[in-house]
Amino acid sequence: MTLQNSRTGGQILVDQLLRQGVERITCVPGESYLAALDALHDAAIDVVICRAEGGAAMMAEAYGKLTGRPGICFVTRGPGATNAAHGVHIAMQDSTPMILFVGQVDTAMREREAFQELDYRAVFGSITKWTVEIDDPARIPELVARAFRVAMQGRPGPVVIALPENMLTETAAVADAPRVEPARAWPAPADMERLSMLLADAKRPVAIIGGSGWDAAATASFARFAERFDLPVATSFRRAALFDADHPNYAGDLGIGPDPRLKARIAEADLVLLLGGRLSEIPSSSYTLLDIPVPRQKLIHVHPGSEELGRVYQPTLAIQAAPSAFVAALESLATPPAIAWQGAAAQAHRDYLAWTQDPRQLPGDFQYGQLIAWLRDRLPQDAIICNGAGNYAGWLHRHHRFHAFAAQLAPTSGSMGYGIPAAVLAKRQHPGRTVLAFAGDGCFLMNGQEFATAVQYGAAIVVIVLDNGQYGTIRMHQERDYPGRVVGTQLVNPDFALYARAFGGHGERVERTEEFAPAFERAVASGKPAILHCLLDPRAQSHARDFLPAAVAAE
Repeated sequence: MTLQNSRTGGQILVDQLLRQGVERITCVPGESYLAALDALHDAAIDVVICRAEGGAAMMAEAYGKLTGRPGICFVTRGPGATNAAHGVHIAMQDSTPMILFVGQVDTAMREREAFQELDYRAVFGSITKWTVEIDDPARIPELVARAFRVAMQGRPGPVVIALPENMLTETAAVADAPRVEPARAWPAPADMERLSMLLADAKRPVAIIGGSGWDAAATASFARFAERFDLPVATSFRRAALFDADHPNYAGDLGIGPDPRLKARIAEADLVLLLGGRLSEIPSSSYTLLDIPVPRQKLIHVHPGSEELGRVYQPTLAIQAAPSAFVAALESLATPPAIAWQGAAAQAHRDYLAWTQDPRQLPGDFQYGQLIAWLRDRLPQDAIICNGAGNYAGWLHRHHRFHAFAAQLAPTSGSMGYGIPAAVLAKRQHPGRTVLAFAGDGCFLMNGQEFATAVQYGAAIVVIVLDNGQYGTIRMHQERDYPGRVVGTQLVNPDFALYARAFGGHGERVERTEEFAPAFERAVASGKPAILHCLLDPRAQSHARDFLPAAVAAE
């Protein structure tokens, strides 16, 4: 490679992003990385300016979910970095490739607790795959290329890179690193032969797919495999977009409060193919779905990270492979001449349709379930639905039906405040697709400031705010565990429709069910970012207990 002319560290850094194919970054500007910002001025990179570091990091995480390449976020040192930790934690638990660049104090000032100084390895060490600080601009190409590789290989996840302020202004003559394409682990022929034998011996198999590392081609390939083997297929928590809900083999999702018939199907299975996911707390119904450490079912666990195979469940067959590589190998798997479980997939799909079809009636004039059913029948199949956390999300996950890859952006970590930043990024990335964000009143105000970002970039998302005047999930738990002792969960909210108009968007207040459809149509027709402020009767909260289990993650 030919050495480039001497460049500043900031310029070298931005040149590496270009070499890695980065088209878009998110940021909140800071004086600690001014040299990198200056280099971005002339770069062919879309710089999405955000209003808070948490929102910026969540946007970058959403980019990773949509593309499979690391989402890139820049924040300043100290409080900027700790604010962004929210998005980093989501990326870790959701297995999403992401790189967070954070400013750092001048190297001459380290270990003095200088202004906004942090030890980033200590702060982020437990929620990243790798955290590094670059002291020498000549090492930027090496370490950035490594960061892209670490973020994408094996189980994908986040990397944090600290950038000392003086390092970004120092110069070096160094060659750029080439674009990184992650190495993929492929299943061994012997593994595929044993898989074939296990399927041939099965009487009641079921597949569970989840995790990251998928693309549209891989999901289509797996659907073909499921058809050939007449295999019932369930999706993991908030991974429903990996399998078309209309597909005759779809058995439903293993989220919070799954269909009891689906749980029974897995409990009674003699073979479980777990592909891409970890079957962690939520999809395993608090680790009760499979026995630990040895499931009573024969378990075939396919995962790109060797550290996840046998971490909780000891499988009959462990295959280290990325989902895309594994499903490619499935294409050559011979279809058995006779399938002992013929018709099981069709019955599982009928159960799924019945479970999701008719939302229950709630107290009050606004029927949230009818809203979801109306959208389910009206939205284009490639619409992208984003949400954070709260009981409102349970209704969405149960009654909406996803059809297209990456049509669902939601944190498996159960993080509130995710929906609006994710929707802004999704609309920026896919301006021609319909993008909706669902948020509870508490969830919205955790990152509602990013509605201003939507207005700034003309990202015409529609935000549906479900307002019941409380932190509803926590209130539900209080009423179950400490009846009559409500504390810390009641909220006094602003007029969210007026909030939207104050930012320059479209806003409407919806108090009755019949008002929603025309308000939604007006919101879409406005061509502006929009908020529909939907008033939900607080009494409806108690009905969530009918389909949410006692053990719910931090929602």
